[in-house]
Amino acid sequence: MNVSLKCILSGLALNIIFSVNAKQFEQALEITTTPKILSHQERSEVANNILNHRLDNLLPQLMKESGLDMWLVINREYGEDRLFYTLVPQPTFAARRTTLLVFALKNNQVERFSVSRYSIGEVYKTRWQGGTEQQQWQRLAEIIQEYNPKKIGINVSKDWAIADGLSEGLYQRLNDALPEKFQKRLVSAQDMVIRWMETRTEPELAIYPNIVKIARSVISEAFSTKAITPGVTTSEQLAWFIRERFEGLQLEPWFQPYVTIQRKGDNNDPEAPFFGKSSRTIMPGDLIHTDVGICYIGLCTDTQEVGYVAKNDEFNLPQGFKDALAKGNQWQDLLADSFEVDKTGNQILKTTQEKAKKAGLFSSTYTHPLGFVGHAVGPTIGMWDNQGETPVQGDWKLYPNTAYAIEGNVKVKLPEWNNQWIQIPLEQSAYFDGKKVIYLGGRQTEWHFVK
Repeated sequence: MNVSLKCILSGLALNIIFSVNAKQFEQALEITTTPKILSHQERSEVANNILNHRLDNLLPQLMKESGLDMWLVINREYGEDRLFYTLVPQPTFAARRTTLLVFALKNNQVERFSVSRYSIGEVYKTRWQGGTEQQQWQRLAEIIQEYNPKKIGINVSKDWAIADGLSEGLYQRLNDALPEKFQKRLVSAQDMVIRWMETRTEPELAIYPNIVKIARSVISEAFSTKAITPGVTTSEQLAWFIRERFEGLQLEPWFQPYVTIQRKGDNNDPEAPFFGKSSRTIMPGDLIHTDVGICYIGLCTDTQEVGYVAKNDEFNLPQGFKDALAKGNQWQDLLADSFEVDKTGNQILKTTQEKAKKAGLFSSTYTHPLGFVGHAVGPTIGMWDNQGETPVQGDWKLYPNTAYAIEGNVKVKLPEWNNQWIQIPLEQSAYFDGKKVIYLGGRQTEWHFVK
């Protein structure tokens, strides 16, 4: 990590997660103050230091593991894929015409450059002097012949969208430019792309807790009288309050926030996947829930929390709600304890379900990886609409230094509501260090109490 990154991170007063244990993170229950938001210039500097660290330290390791001698990432303006933006420095808004990025493994290091009309900052110096598009492809072919790689990775994949960014047209142009012997050396870079996307590095893990805390702080604002006037505020209005609060902080939601309401008297079917309704006015005595996600400095969050709107004569949370959230936290613990290196997502799901059944929990698990995108690549651990095995994505193994949205729900009968079924949907951003799951910005263990 270079000096400029250290200075910015110290200005954020971040806790370096490697020195803090999981229990300490768990104590960050209610985050009411929004952490400092960096300017776009500061964000770019941090993001570029992270990128350089990943390219210098992570990519050589992944290319060696995958057996690739060369990796080609090819994009055209207006047709860029999401992988492209994880590889280029900020500020980069688009590919310029046709952008050819080349990564060549040599002496345990990766030489990186472009074969394009323009260099991309200091990260990718171009090795083409310019000319026609045909000459650009000819120059790429010449470079490939110079390196003579045995395996050339390209981004094509039947099962993983993030590894399938090479369009049919660009694939044809590449194939036409290469001699036949190099055409036969083109292979899918799928596994390496997944590992690139899912692996979190030390500089990323240093800033990730703050990003999660920002998201959680906005939920705390929303689940308060700052945003809610019982009898007046609707679920849609509260969802837009969250969206506009993020926009006001110049943060990018990766999906529209939403809010649902559970209410005494609702006819909840315990076999239904989700309880709660939108298009309601928030009233005293309601159970409210939100789901929000932001991306900041290239990293995304996904958070669901619950709140209770007090009645006029209520000054303490009813005990039944406390007990219900405790069961939700118990389910989280069972899931986290099931994380084990080299276990597949399907195996982790099955283990969690067995533990939950033994503990008497009525739970559902649908946990997904987090990172450069919200629904990221890596092991899928259940789907909300499929609590059985998930082919392909569920068969991916668990690796250390990967991040997840610990997502699912429990259903319980609430004594205060005449034993009506309620649902506690929870989701918190966390990472797995190879031994344990650590909540990046804490997790909810106490209700948001709106009074």
